[in-house]
Amino acid sequence: MTTPYLVYSTPDGGIGEEVRLQALAFDGHPLEATDLIPLPDGVTLSMMPDRLAVGRKRSGERQIVAKSRGWALAALLPIGYTRTLLPAYEKLAGTEPLPFFGYSAVAGLNGRLYVAAIKTDDPRKWHPRAFQRRTLERLVREKQAAYPANRVLKQHAHCALDYACPTASNLFFGRWEMAIAVSPGCNARCLGCISKQEEEENLISPQDRLTFIPTVDEIVEAALPHLESAQDAIVSFGQGCEGEPLLQWRRIEQAIKTLRERTDKGVININTNGSNPRWLQRLYHAGLDTIRVSIISGHPETYSAYYRPIGYTCEDVKESLKYARDEGLYSSINLLCFPGMIDREREVEALLAFVRETGLRLIQLRNLNIDPEVLLPRMPALETMGKALGVRTLIEILQREVPNVEIGNFTRPRQRAHNPA
Repeated sequence: MTTPYLVYSTPDGGIGEEVRLQALAFDGHPLEATDLIPLPDGVTLSMMPDRLAVGRKRSGERQIVAKSRGWALAALLPIGYTRTLLPAYEKLAGTEPLPFFGYSAVAGLNGRLYVAAIKTDDPRKWHPRAFQRRTLERLVREKQAAYPANRVLKQHAHCALDYACPTASNLFFGRWEMAIAVSPGCNARCLGCISKQEEEENLISPQDRLTFIPTVDEIVEAALPHLESAQDAIVSFGQGCEGEPLLQWRRIEQAIKTLRERTDKGVININTNGSNPRWLQRLYHAGLDTIRVSIISGHPETYSAYYRPIGYTCEDVKESLKYARDEGLYSSINLLCFPGMIDREREVEALLAFVRETGLRLIQLRNLNIDPEVLLPRMPALETMGKALGVRTLIEILQREVPNVEIGNFTRPRQRAHNPA
């Protein structure tokens, strides 16, 4: 059998299949074998509560699977894989929004499970196997015993143990990219924010946001040992458990200066919305090495609809990245990927213009964790964005049109380039 068929979640948590129905994507697109890859190592299968499974008969008619048989099924991809299609379902009336996960379409094919995705980076450093729970618990205890008053360490112990955050965990493992959260406030109201949602949206954030502003001493105490001795050391401001780090730019500036007075090792990075070019320029001059700016689109209308910025615009974001280019920083964007929207003609054109104008070195693809029926009504109408080309085609266009820009999922351990000025 070469036609992907419908699979769903049974009431007892198993996997049911309906080989007479072709699997569908969210937009009604019938899944083909070329859309799919075998389930990668580290994937999680997820029931979609109150969403009925739906497939297509040979006649082309949609058929809904009875509620008594179970719910629609989706895959949650490990980091390093980018989804290409969303799962189809029929939502029951009066249901709550889906939890904040990146739901990918799944199907059966020749007796195996497949997912609509492509591999876009090496997931070795981010695989769950790299974060052994028992070892992590011991390392957290040891680090907190050594620095009992450090609130940064306490925050990231919570993130590592309760949310399995890789960058928080790396702080304790003493390797790779580690987290430093600094800002409880934000100047954007992102629709998919995972640490704070507006009450009227009827959405529940999956994480607790930072509730304090750490001191410079706390930041340095947590970061300095990592920069000096960690393998492929990256210290990153701007984490999922906080708001916008630039709102604490003075504190970050002082911390970077102190760190660079004590060591020239490792990489100091910031993950930011890039909302204030002047504040970022102060960080560049203090010794910041790399920057990653979160965007969903290079088009101002789409950008603003998702981020709902307070006191800044998409143009400010561009200026921040231009300054980074001029200062010799290795700059990247965190591109929030939502199939059927970011791959539309208008969006692809705007993204290419954004990349060329800002001199980016890397595009990090990130599956956007959000219920599609929460996101789409709040975004510009899809028909105004042109034809959907597909995520695979989007990536191919980027590789062809801006070949000097890397495409992946992870921050690279590279320090500031020589400033030609």
